[in-house]
Amino acid sequence: MPDRVEGAVVVGIDGSESAREATRWAAREAERRGVPLRLVAAAPWTSYRPIGVPALGQEYGRRVVEERAGEHLVEATGIAAEAVPGLRVQQEVRGGEAPVVLREESEHAALVVLGSRGRGGFTALLLGSVAIAVAAHATSPVVVVRGTPTNGPVLVGTTSGDGQDAAALGFAFKEATLRGVPLVAVHAVTEAVLDPFLVPLVDWSALQADEERRLRDRLAPWSGKFPGVAVDPVVVMDGAARELVSRSDAAGLVVVGSRGRGTVTGPLLGSVSQAVLHHAACPVAVVRPEGAS
Repeated sequence: MPDRVEGAVVVGIDGSESAREATRWAAREAERRGVPLRLVAAAPWTSYRPIGVPALGQEYGRRVVEERAGEHLVEATGIAAEAVPGLRVQQEVRGGEAPVVLREESEHAALVVLGSRGRGGFTALLLGSVAIAVAAHATSPVVVVRGTPTNGPVLVGTTSGDGQDAAALGFAFKEATLRGVPLVAVHAVTEAVLDPFLVPLVDWSALQADEERRLRDRLAPWSGKFPGVAVDPVVVMDGAARELVSRSDAAGLVVVGSRGRGTVTGPLLGSVSQAVLHHAACPVAVVRPEGAS
């Protein structure tokens, strides 16, 4: 097994067209960050027995799976070299199920990048099961490559100011800096957090103005750390996912947080993160809160 490169941009490779697009995106991202690209193909060690052919043994099946995974890596290496000539690229076939392998890779990665649809998936599904699982459980930020990448602004969804969005904001500001593009920070005020008896009496204009002030105050420290990033704070009355998806048509990247509740209780991805992952028109980054288990 080759020595793992710490802090690399890792790509999950399975030979699909979606993985090819993810490789191109990840190669350019690795170049921006000045880090190597690591291509990983997960190969579950299961027996291989074509219909009508006698069983050929576990070792034969393992060799077939390894060879196919290796072919996918060779192809992906060529794609990365074409996208970014001279980029340092490492490749490895690892035994195990893809979600588990990529979760382990995320512990050493700067970023894990995946295509939105893997091989053999149901076309009716909007997002592959591997992408969902890795986005929910990875330690590092995860980017699911969707749509046609552009050099548009970075969008980031913000929360109520409890600090849970700090990691997502930091990642979004860094990405905007690396790309030399503006940052659009979207915060939604939902009726669900208000007393239902007071909703008819709320001065929505005054509430929006107050929330815009709070959002600007929350973003100010980040603007101080990243003075070169032009920031556009946006407050909407309900519908954070709808706003992010709508604006994703002209964006280069959407950044959302995850709930980070652990692996046993409750969903790991909130409704906004899931909606954006399924429907955005550009790549989506999911960033777990710092210290989340």
